[in-house]
Amino acid sequence: MNRAEVLERLQLDSEDPTLQSLLDHLDAQAPEDWRLLAAGLAVRLAAGARRGGQDSSRQNTPSKPLVPRVIGISGGQGAGKSTLAALLVDALQQQGIRAATGSIDDFYLTHNERRELAKTVHPLLATRGVPGTHDVGLCQRTLDALDGSGLVALPRFDKGRDDRCPRSEWPTVQAPLDCFVLEGWCLGAPPQPETLLANPLNALESVDDPDGRWRRFVNEALLGGYARLWAQVEFWLYIRVPDMAAVTRWRTQQEQDLPPERRMTADQLDRFIAHYERITRWMFETMPERSDIVARLGEDHGLVSLCRRSVD
Repeated sequence: MNRAEVLERLQLDSEDPTLQSLLDHLDAQAPEDWRLLAAGLAVRLAAGARRGGQDSSRQNTPSKPLVPRVIGISGGQGAGKSTLAALLVDALQQQGIRAATGSIDDFYLTHNERRELAKTVHPLLATRGVPGTHDVGLCQRTLDALDGSGLVALPRFDKGRDDRCPRSEWPTVQAPLDCFVLEGWCLGAPPQPETLLANPLNALESVDDPDGRWRRFVNEALLGGYARLWAQVEFWLYIRVPDMAAVTRWRTQQEQDLPPERRMTADQLDRFIAHYERITRWMFETMPERSDIVARLGEDHGLVSLCRRSVD
């Protein structure tokens, strides 16, 4: 999509001085599509806040603007969620909105907690990523704290060690925040109907989960704490990747940014991605209708369409 098309979908004036100022100050190394989308969305959200006035429903603090308290950005691995989230927060902050971002990945259960799940529930739960391997309670408590006051520590997860970072390494932000941008590959995923769980989807499920215990545990997690967490999100942006082949290709490219000793082989990466395939494909079908904005990517990772339900 070119600049004019993106701004048309967001109903923005290309001559808007605020928009141009944001673009001038956002990270110039970031993809142009993401810079434009982040700046345009931030302008629309801030404009809605100014028109909306004051919101007395939030902790009795009527000075808070009416930007969404929690914005969710979801999409397949390698889609660019963290890049877009960081740009959006930057653009919101430039307009005086107190915003921060975090990833659902930072709320994984610890290595020992997942190892215990692997022993007591199913061996596949040793691998982080799928619903059921996050500490949704910690995530909810963090969101609640961000609506309070004082310094709030944001959890961090070290994927190299496959474990949560020590609390002393967690960054802090000053609460209350006006907006928290939460990003992650499975954000917003609804549970599947029981009939869709019966048959294995790939070789991993056929060999390692022939009776469906693992996939049913994951699905039940989506029915419980995850659904309650998703309900906290007031605005959804879904990045629709072309297909699973693109996920593999882009995830492979991400591996190249890691030190050689931490990179997965092609076979290891294929097995790793297979853990996510069921929900990723299910989100292809379900997230567009659940999202306020759907950003569809092409094979070259560029933005090819933008479907907007509402941004105010």
